[in-house]
Amino acid sequence: MQNFEAKNEEIALFLELISLLKDHRRTNKGNIRHSLNEIFLLTIAAVVSGCNTWESIEEFGNFKIEWFRKFFPYKYGIPSHDTLGAFFGAFDRETFSTFFMEFTQRLAQKDSRVVAIDGKTVRGVASQFGESPLHIVSAFCTQNRLTLGQETVNEKSNEITAIPTLIDLLDLKNAVITIDAMGCQKKIAEKIIQKQGHYILQVKDNQKELKSQIENIFINQIVSNESITRDSGHGRMEKRTCRVIDNLTVLDSKEDWVGIKTIVQIESEVYQKKTEKKSKSTRYYISSLEANSKQMMDDIRSHWAIENNLHWNLDVIFKEDFALKRKGNSSQNFNMITKLALGLIEAEKTKKKSKPIKRLIASIDDSYRELILNL
Repeated sequence: MQNFEAKNEEIALFLELISLLKDHRRTNKGNIRHSLNEIFLLTIAAVVSGCNTWESIEEFGNFKIEWFRKFFPYKYGIPSHDTLGAFFGAFDRETFSTFFMEFTQRLAQKDSRVVAIDGKTVRGVASQFGESPLHIVSAFCTQNRLTLGQETVNEKSNEITAIPTLIDLLDLKNAVITIDAMGCQKKIAEKIIQKQGHYILQVKDNQKELKSQIENIFINQIVSNESITRDSGHGRMEKRTCRVIDNLTVLDSKEDWVGIKTIVQIESEVYQKKTEKKSKSTRYYISSLEANSKQMMDDIRSHWAIENNLHWNLDVIFKEDFALKRKGNSSQNFNMITKLALGLIEAEKTKKKSKPIKRLIASIDDSYRELILNL
């Protein structure tokens, strides 16, 4: 028999961390036919290789059974899709979330600057809250394109309560936290400062008085710092102007916002070449950072990576919104699995290919799959 214990010493980070997880099945005194290592290796490897459902994971496992047996015995073969669904449905999502965050924070570089926090509704599944769609708030490292953690809520309005909980779980020292207007709350700003991070929070009409004061300050006060960028592509030209003011003596509510040092205005002018139409928009932010318009422009633009590189990938590549409804914790746990897979695919840089093509190659080429999984 192959020496699996020796082989396991060389196995990937996520399998090393799995050994620290508590197997919930042991409390039920039933026969355990598949180990945690066997289930997790099967699931992660299959999702990396293009599988998006329990049924496809089972089929992939059966087709690649000899490859899986290089690492673990799989004495009873590949778990069925029903077994996988039941396993992840019963697996405690808080326990899995802790494992997930430990894994991704080890992968992420410590010098990562911007962590974007935003929510996404998974419309194809129901949650433990009933038939309402699952809503997940994620913290996304924009430099490494890794999800560092997530919290599940029953509707979008509850992001306000989920964000502080998520911040508590993360190492945010020296990081810049960017959040849209939903997260522009005094307690959230205070929590970020307590975690030794910085914030850039968008201000909209949910903070109507604050927004009005900021607009008036930019009309009546000299700008401390200004930067301009120009981009063109896809039939459009865009000019962005970032203006920063650090003299906040006339901002009435500044004492209520812990750590606030600057207010920011981003003005965007877009020209559509085909229609020759012009449009203009203005956004406002508060920040705990010193006045540096060029850096703030970059930080604010990088926030949209959570939409373009995380939410878009989950929808288009991993078909998340078309997933079948899953029972118990299965939906939340599978969401974390897809984010783990996405992070591993992003981290593999030897092939300059799209993520769908990388997944296709991983499904065919055992050595490339091993490279992605660090096996």
